[in-house]
Amino acid sequence: MTEVVGVRFREVGKIYTFTPNGETYRRGDHVIADTAKGPEYGTVILGNYEICETQLEQPLKEILRRATKEDTEKVYANKAREHDALMICRKKVVERGLEMKVIASEYSFDDSRVIFFFTADGRVDFRDLVKDLAAIFHMRIELRQVGARDETKIVGGMGPCGRPLCCHSWLSDFVPVSIKMAKEQNLSLNPQKISGVCGRLMCCLINEADTYAYLNSQMPKKGDTVELADGYLGEITEVNVLKQTVRVLVILDDDEREMRDVPASETTFIAHRKKGQPSLLKRDAMAKREAALQEAKEREMKKAQGIEDDADAPKAENARARRERRRMESGAYRKDRPEASGEKPESGSTAAEVEARPQAAGVSDGASAAAETAGGDQTARRRKRQPERGERKERPERADWSDKTDRPEKSERPDRQDRPRKDRPRRTDRPAGTPEGAAAENAAAPEEGGEQAARRRRRRRRPSRGTGEGGNAGQGSVSSDGGTNA
Repeated sequence: MTEVVGVRFREVGKIYTFTPNGETYRRGDHVIADTAKGPEYGTVILGNYEICETQLEQPLKEILRRATKEDTEKVYANKAREHDALMICRKKVVERGLEMKVIASEYSFDDSRVIFFFTADGRVDFRDLVKDLAAIFHMRIELRQVGARDETKIVGGMGPCGRPLCCHSWLSDFVPVSIKMAKEQNLSLNPQKISGVCGRLMCCLINEADTYAYLNSQMPKKGDTVELADGYLGEITEVNVLKQTVRVLVILDDDEREMRDVPASETTFIAHRKKGQPSLLKRDAMAKREAALQEAKEREMKKAQGIEDDADAPKAENARARRERRRMESGAYRKDRPEASGEKPESGSTAAEVEARPQAAGVSDGASAAAETAGGDQTARRRKRQPERGERKERPERADWSDKTDRPEKSERPDRQDRPRKDRPRRTDRPAGTPEGAAAENAAAPEEGGEQAARRRRRRRRPSRGTGEGGNAGQGSVSSDGGTNA
């Protein structure tokens, strides 16, 4: 352990340690200490105390002596000269046209040098200015560029709280301040409210930063889902750190919502709200909205298919049965009309007699329609009747050739040619359209000419190229003399 003394050379500046050199000093004593720039006049802030050698800055300077009355008067005289030196330096800056602002000047204790403090946006070439000032003061000239915070600390002023600036009154060192400290203290992020005279974040934000950091760690965050003591779930909308209370938006059983201010200790954490995702209330509302849309969509689909709910099924079925009965009685269906069944009305019979025939056949059509409607598929009866597979569609009306007397001769028909037909035997044991059947037909009719055989080959259906009954793929055709052509 080493015994040291803490000394400050400016009104609010850094505290430097010196060895007491066997003397005992108290707070407020004025001393002359040996520094790297010569002897300086300072004030004792920390009296004799012991400190670990690892925390010392080596090598340590020593205190030369206590300050006398003449030393104090010399310091006051130098302070009176500082104002005149500042005015001279500002005048020379204007004459040189330099973009710099001189804010203060300071004389050393032994009158060996004078220091000027200035601010500027960038680097400034002040070599000519130093020459002009050295010719006037006849001593060493130093120009030091400082920042916005150092400028405010040197000049001083009143803060937004109505008190002198902390940096000018008691704050010796600047501590880094971040916007996170303002967020933790739930302050407005308006730059005009959290910025100091220097234009930077206020240094006093760090005074309560540790306290707010501890209190925030004991409380849930805004947007979290919590459970209250009565079992209801809710979302935190506001947090009061000093009172240790939270404002919760509670969801009741009847889907009603209310705001409650409860202590943070009476809440149970459920889940955090992830960044970029909706809260619990929004997710619940979205789920209910999707369920309502899905239910409405299913209801529309059932309505389009003719399917009603279970509660309305008997009523809808009875009404549909009545409609079917009226349609059957009026002969609206094609199966009840004479034209659909293939019957032709007899000559002299009226439409009323034709409609009365199905009713006189036995069972009433209305009763049979009601039974079929109750037991069968109701929607299939309402569709249009489609022709069955294989059923021949109706063709447009053509000329009636039933009377053979008016029928023209074959040669006069526009759609056919008078071609001679020759009766020739045909083997039925082999299917037509295959190479074997074609060879058999050619062998059975050797008397036909080459032109007729070529015509017959063109009309004949050629075998499939696949793996059908006609043979394997790539099989050759059969020639007229019974051979095969590759």
